[in-house]
Amino acid sequence: MRTPPVVVVMGVAGTGKTTIGPLLAARLGVPYAEGDDFHPETNIAKMSAGTPLDDADRWPWLDAIGAWARGRAGLGGVVSCSALKRAYRDRLRSTAPGLVFVHLAGDRALIEDRMAHRRGHFMPTALLDSQFATLQPLRADEAGVEVDVSGDPEEITERAVTALRARLDPAT
Repeated sequence: MRTPPVVVVMGVAGTGKTTIGPLLAARLGVPYAEGDDFHPETNIAKMSAGTPLDDADRWPWLDAIGAWARGRAGLGGVVSCSALKRAYRDRLRSTAPGLVFVHLAGDRALIEDRMAHRRGHFMPTALLDSQFATLQPLRADEAGVEVDVSGDPEEITERAVTALRARLDPAT
């Protein structure tokens, strides 16, 4: 990849965005930003209480992520963000054109198991159903790739790098 892209690692909770994002950034040689760090405290409190966010909660969060991504244009970067709906991805792209999405996707049972075993995260497994209900996978007209989350983090990251290279540099 000639110019490093700005990549949004997306998917439902528990797919490994926070694990794969930094690994992908390291492989691409660009900085990583944790999407959860852009949430206002009110959003974290709401999710911690088991209440799904609504769109009004998400817009300022998405705008903050978009501003970070816009600042990385031409320099590259990786940021994690669930970006579950097309409207959310469109909002990110309106702020930071040229974003590329890596959709981490997998079997619900695998994702629930991973969520159940992680420690110290504010998102309870009870919200997983709402995440899957909200998810609108990438469409053919969206710049991005879908990557299966089975296997270990290194395998998933390798699949993401390979898929991105194929999407961004089809001649290679």
